Amino acid sequence: MASKLISRVAHVGIRVHSLERARDFYAKLGFEFVLGPVGPEPVAIVKHPNGIEVNFILNANDADAPNILMDVPEKHTGITHLALEVTDLDAMLEVLKSEGIPLSGGPVDYPHGARGCFIRDLDRNTLEFYQPPPPKQ
Repeated sequence: MASKLISRVAHVGIRVHSLERARDFYAKLGFEFVLGPVGPEPVAIVKHPNGIEVNFILNANDADAPNILMDVPEKHTGITHLALEVTDLDAMLEVLKSEGIPLSGGPVDYPHGARGCFIRDLDRNTLEFYQPPPPKQ
């Protein structure tokens, strides 16, 4: 029954240290500020023109702390990255280069024909840009 009730991902929450720093970084990727901070956490919201919404949870204590899911030897459970689908990975690589955003991994050519690359935001959260494989003929 739940398979018929869930229609899509509504938003993704990302813990950050500074609203201004996160807002500026995600603006380079096309996200627009919606509102915030609001609520007890507090939270600020950005949205991409394609409908993807990211909630910044503004309670990270240390701007220089490692990402516990990615940067420590022990492997903890949790979401390791957010994958954003792109129509043209090469064009996205050019955008990242022009914005001064370094890659943290890739580009990678996956065996099934997809391609991807990885970056870190300023709070060391990992983002993947994923180009699906071409349609089968």
